[in-house]
Amino acid sequence: MKRDFRLGVVVMSFFVGKMIYAQSVENSLSKMQKPNILYILTDDQRYDSVKTFNKLIDGQEMSQLGYIESPEVDKLASQGTTFINTYCQAPGCAPSRATMHSGRYPFRSGIYEFEWHNNVAEHTNPSLPEQMASIGYQTFHVGKLGFRLKGLSKNGKPKGHKVYQTDIDFRRLGFEGLTDYTYGSIKELDGKPLNTPVNRVELFVTPEGKFEYVCDELIAQRKEYKSVAEDITKKYDLIRHYKKGAKESISKGMVISGVSPQPAGKTRDGYYAHFLNEYLVNENKGFNAGTLKFNGVDPSKPVFAHIGFDFPHTPVLPPADYRERFQKHTYKIPKVTDKELKSIPSQVKRLVNNKYTDHLSEEDLQKMIQDYYAFCAYGDRLVGKAANDFIAYSEKHNQPWMIIYVCGDHGWKLNEHGATSKFTPWEWDSHNPIIVVSSDKKKFPAGKVVKEFTEFVDIAPTALAAAGEKLTSEKYGYLDGLDMAEIIAEEAPIRDYIIGETHAVIGPRAYIRTKDYVLSLKTRPTRTEGEDMKWALSASWEDLDPALYDFKKDPQEINNVAFDKKYEQIAKMMKDKLLNIVLGDNRVEVNWEKQGTGTKIFRSNFAPGAHDYKLKL
Repeated sequence: MKRDFRLGVVVMSFFVGKMIYAQSVENSLSKMQKPNILYILTDDQRYDSVKTFNKLIDGQEMSQLGYIESPEVDKLASQGTTFINTYCQAPGCAPSRATMHSGRYPFRSGIYEFEWHNNVAEHTNPSLPEQMASIGYQTFHVGKLGFRLKGLSKNGKPKGHKVYQTDIDFRRLGFEGLTDYTYGSIKELDGKPLNTPVNRVELFVTPEGKFEYVCDELIAQRKEYKSVAEDITKKYDLIRHYKKGAKESISKGMVISGVSPQPAGKTRDGYYAHFLNEYLVNENKGFNAGTLKFNGVDPSKPVFAHIGFDFPHTPVLPPADYRERFQKHTYKIPKVTDKELKSIPSQVKRLVNNKYTDHLSEEDLQKMIQDYYAFCAYGDRLVGKAANDFIAYSEKHNQPWMIIYVCGDHGWKLNEHGATSKFTPWEWDSHNPIIVVSSDKKKFPAGKVVKEFTEFVDIAPTALAAAGEKLTSEKYGYLDGLDMAEIIAEEAPIRDYIIGETHAVIGPRAYIRTKDYVLSLKTRPTRTEGEDMKWALSASWEDLDPALYDFKKDPQEINNVAFDKKYEQIAKMMKDKLLNIVLGDNRVEVNWEKQGTGTKIFRSNFAPGAHDYKLKL
């Protein structure tokens, strides 16, 4: 009996050992099967700069304005799934990027503009790259980030907070001369200290590595730099935006047209693509970016990489060969009428007046449009390089991979509504398709097009779910978006609408869009956090400063029918839904204070559950 018992123990130990070993192997394989993920984001890019998007949205490959090129993004679309009706939640750089990195709507994160914020406020959660790092990913970023997050020391003072383990910042590269253009602060020039530090100087870099500075504050201290600004304006054929009635300037105003000082590949975006590849090819080795030193990838861990391209954000400076090619094409210039200008809500008109372009000459408007699309075409080449390098690295190591390409943190106007820039709820500012390409073709089929609404808040849950995380766990209960793989599989709720908010430049305003209509409203009389949070619920229709467009009849969103009696019921239903969601479904506002040190929170939750994706008009 004793021998039998011992034999049983031995046999049992053998099987338990095998089970433990099998579980260990399974866990190890599970870790190795987390896909490498590349998140590509461009800046101020309109959907009509991509042929695939135009064909799906407008029924033709070329933009309605004219000629475009996008072979690399078109290739990504053929390899993956295109979410053609994706919209941003905040048509401004910083709040839009906060939406993507936090996975939260502005009204849930409390980030509405370009304010610095912190990770100490009690409603905050780890950012997407921090969550990825917590589950075993190594994280990498190069280029523009625009996520204005700070940490706080024990005494409440602001301190830097890195959300990516390896971060190659665009400004640091710029001051290394690895760019064609950057901006920043300087305290000395030509080895001599300035009387007063200059906070924002423009810096152009020649192919020989010479720095060329432009700034009014600098000119005031060093008169000789006025001639430098004049020379640069001529040499790079710069056109700067200026307000109607004002004088053109050689040193102020965003550059809406010009040519890069550097050849293709040596611009700031070119260096971003270059250093993503440097990170991937220098496995477990160091590499340099000028005097800066970084460590390359560790192939034993999955990688979450983010490349933040600057194109086609101002200054619009395509390389010379791209510019020359696009100047051979003539573009249709959108024009605004007095009738449209009168119907634009006064709040939105602040942006139009501030960034009005219809007063520019036909020649300047033509150059503005030519250079914008030339810049997008050059950027398309870099998107292709980044994607190809990332896939090559993953396949070299026989690792699964996924690429999330986002066409702009928001869009851009090219004289539509008489203006340029962003910050408004119009289609050109907020419609930004996404392509997801994956080695897992079952989850993200090649050539598939999803027409259901998707939003930028979907990016974080999509990446986390692909990494094997269960979004139903309490850890991720704060996420506002949906897993895009589940949208493909028809396992996610179908949205009847998308929502967003825009505060920068024009003041607090929210918008709701269905397939047929878009309504935007003023949500409060001031920007002060916690003040008059429910003002819009009792404000008159006139005080809400509404804009309603019938997208079926008016796809260019020119005829504001907010005061047309025929649309009264539709306007009321959309207004009630919008205000209940953005003002009453767990709204958060934070007095972040000037340096992002504030943690005082104001809440409004009078309509919990209002955001249920349903709106039957």
